[in-house]
Amino acid sequence: MMNRVVLVGRLTKDPDLRYTPNGVAVATFTLAVNRTFTNQQGEREADFINCVIWRRPAENVANFLKKGSLAGVDGRIQTRNYDGQDGKRVYVTEVVADSVQFLEPRNAAPTDRGGDFGGFGGNQRNQSHSFDPNQNQRSNHEYTRTNDDPFANNGEPIDISDDDLPF
Repeated sequence: MMNRVVLVGRLTKDPDLRYTPNGVAVATFTLAVNRTFTNQQGEREADFINCVIWRRPAENVANFLKKGSLAGVDGRIQTRNYDGQDGKRVYVTEVVADSVQFLEPRNAAPTDRGGDFGGFGGNQRNQSHSFDPNQNQRSNHEYTRTNDDPFANNGEPIDISDDDLPF
């Protein structure tokens, strides 16, 4: 049997970090994941998926991710239930993350999307990056660069042993 989930989406709010009575860290967060199709109005909808992660990775998630952060989650679906305060049975389905990948640089502060999680690609903050063509020359001045193709062999056979192959 298999229970595997891989998600890529944006956090809908800052992660919630708590500790069990035994001192084990647990972080919960909701990931907004775009659907691959559009609705009848041509709008892209999103699913809001509850996630939980434990121990040291939970502390990392709480420290480095925030609302709007792009993250990849690898884990499994888990269901549980408990009796609510009103005495009714509450059922919870969530993704228990084995790992969370931070998919944006730490300094790429996401903009406040005002709750609109349907269009992640078009609402990004415009960042200006200056390009200096001489920067490469200054930082790599001690290296010699050749424009020769290392695989150009003038028709001669290339000598490669089996030990050099990665497979």
